[in-house]
Amino acid sequence: MRALFSIGSALALASCATLPQPEETLDTLAQDYVALQLAIGEKEAGYIDAYYGPEELRERSVVELSEKGLPQLEILTAALRKRVERYADDGMEGTSMDERRARFLVAQLTAAYTRLRMMQGAELSFVEEAEGLFGVTPKLPPLESFDATIANIEKLVPRTEENDGPLWQRLDNYRNRFNIPADRLKAVFDASIAECKRRTLAHIAMPGSESFTLAFVTDKPWSGYNYYQGQYASKIEVNTDLPIRLDRAVDLGCHEGYPGHHAFNALLEKNLVNDRGWTEFSVYPLYSPQSLIAEGSANYGIRLAFSEEEQTAFESEVLAPLAGLPTDDLAQYAALKRALVDLGPARYTIASAYLAGDISTEEATALLQKYQLVSPERAAQSLRFTDTYRSYIINYGLGRDMVRDWIERSAPDEATRWDRMERLLSEPSLPGDLVE
Repeated sequence: MRALFSIGSALALASCATLPQPEETLDTLAQDYVALQLAIGEKEAGYIDAYYGPEELRERSVVELSEKGLPQLEILTAALRKRVERYADDGMEGTSMDERRARFLVAQLTAAYTRLRMMQGAELSFVEEAEGLFGVTPKLPPLESFDATIANIEKLVPRTEENDGPLWQRLDNYRNRFNIPADRLKAVFDASIAECKRRTLAHIAMPGSESFTLAFVTDKPWSGYNYYQGQYASKIEVNTDLPIRLDRAVDLGCHEGYPGHHAFNALLEKNLVNDRGWTEFSVYPLYSPQSLIAEGSANYGIRLAFSEEEQTAFESEVLAPLAGLPTDDLAQYAALKRALVDLGPARYTIASAYLAGDISTEEATALLQKYQLVSPERAAQSLRFTDTYRSYIINYGLGRDMVRDWIERSAPDEATRWDRMERLLSEPSLPGDLVE
């Protein structure tokens, strides 16, 4: 593997590093990109979500870049982006795989540059963060615009003598009937992930050696996480800090597994890293446009694999008996879940005000209880996630909607929807590709 001349010397030659270098190709630029991303990852825990490329490249990045400070890494990132842009300038709207590859690198480096600025104390608004890191502009609807949705949900969970608290509490009490007992979690999740996998493999060919392990953990800001290990293997973790409700088994099984994160990472590794030799896809920086595609496709994948009616039937016939839970109200439970989806964007508005310091932790908690209809404990977990990942939260709802709109454009049949999903998971896709 060649020495990283361009990375190692770009700081001293910053003024000329934006010019084409001798014998420079997208492949050599991709190696510089990986080394630079790994170096940034040395500065911020959690910045690198996965890396399964050559260990020699990781070691070289540490040796050549570990002593660089954040301002130096920022200069290197801007310089590398300029060098990659010349491969995209003549065909930014082109659709060839090489043109898309160049645009992907430019977008990822834009995100890296934004994150480096944030790491040095740059104060960006919620929307500015989302634009710089994830390549989209989220809307922040006024909270009062959700009042009609809340009024409709109120009708689904009317006050009764036994359940007479505020709406969030009535809803919480009702939904808690479907909490999976701790000693039944593994059986329920094993069955759920197996069904998510079966439905996915009926439409998408996965690498024959793909596999995952499942673990239940505590003290995390998230409900589930996929740690991709490379060689088509994942470690899926499910957080049990709060009780896990029955529908979350299918949701997390699809989102973290099939056709979600596990499938996404395995297909990228096979089709782009192994088949094409595109080294840049062996590293996954969390704060990047790649995350909007990852989270959006994983959330859309739930409904691609299961219609609402199919999920309710599977929960009634298989999961609820395994969990020892009632089945009589699962259709009503699904209707509530569907209504709650419309409240999702309220979280962006609350997070924006909270991160800007315009509202306190107590005020944000109260607003989450009112506009997300969650308990104080779940509101606290939501804020913990926001504290950790900030504007990343837009990737789940906005990303899902963008992926759904792209895949379901012109009302395709089921086979076409799955075909589009496979393409999305196997190519250098960006958020902008979803709105063309």
